[in-house]
Amino acid sequence: MKQKPFIFSTSVIAWPLFFVLALWIVFWIEVRFKIDLSEFGVFPRTWSGLKGVIFSPFLHGDLNHLYNNSIPLLFLIALLRYFYREVSLQVLVFGILISGLGTWLIGRESYHIGASGLIYVLVSFIFFKGIQTRYYRLVALSLMIVMLYGGMIWYIFPDVEKGISWEGHLAGFITGFLFSLLYKAEKYKKPIRYEWEKPDFNPENDPFMKRFDANGNFVNPPKPEEISEMESSKPFESSQNVFYEFIPKKED
Repeated sequence: MKQKPFIFSTSVIAWPLFFVLALWIVFWIEVRFKIDLSEFGVFPRTWSGLKGVIFSPFLHGDLNHLYNNSIPLLFLIALLRYFYREVSLQVLVFGILISGLGTWLIGRESYHIGASGLIYVLVSFIFFKGIQTRYYRLVALSLMIVMLYGGMIWYIFPDVEKGISWEGHLAGFITGFLFSLLYKAEKYKKPIRYEWEKPDFNPENDPFMKRFDANGNFVNPPKPEEISEMESSKPFESSQNVFYEFIPKKED
């Protein structure tokens, strides 16, 4: 039976739901008890501001900010869990930490809050990883990411829109790209099963190809000892055995 590279499970739905639910619970606590947790955000280049590396993705300035981050997170985390199951946890956890640390290093002296840095990690990783694998389904996924979120690229530059942390966006984008290089996805590459699929295959040296002329006609049939030699070489394993029998043309 052919192994499916992508397997749907409840975690594909549960992960994004639980993560986004955590964001809304934190926001509800702030509203319900009239407290401001912005001081738990990233404050660049201060020791106290390092705590925001962990907490900042769960903090949002207002309801509109929270809503705009929730929808992409639901979609992108589900895609990550479905298409890149083996590395999904690493991308999420280390994506939060490293993008937050990058914001801490390059950010302006202000509190940086919100999950947009993680969104940029996911968009960048899914896009670049799909292109790198050259697997047709993942390449199609990358193209879909471009169509849906391609406009986000402008918000990694300063002064595009006031009030946003372009530093967090830039840190997340770079983090996602680095993760696409770090985490391998070899199982999505088409396996090489035949000699002629290898990059260094030369048809002029192949015993079977020598039996054809320039027009594709079968000529120069192999001798019995040559057939035995080719069978003993076993260029690839197969579950089926194929036997060839050469019948010489009768003379009129």
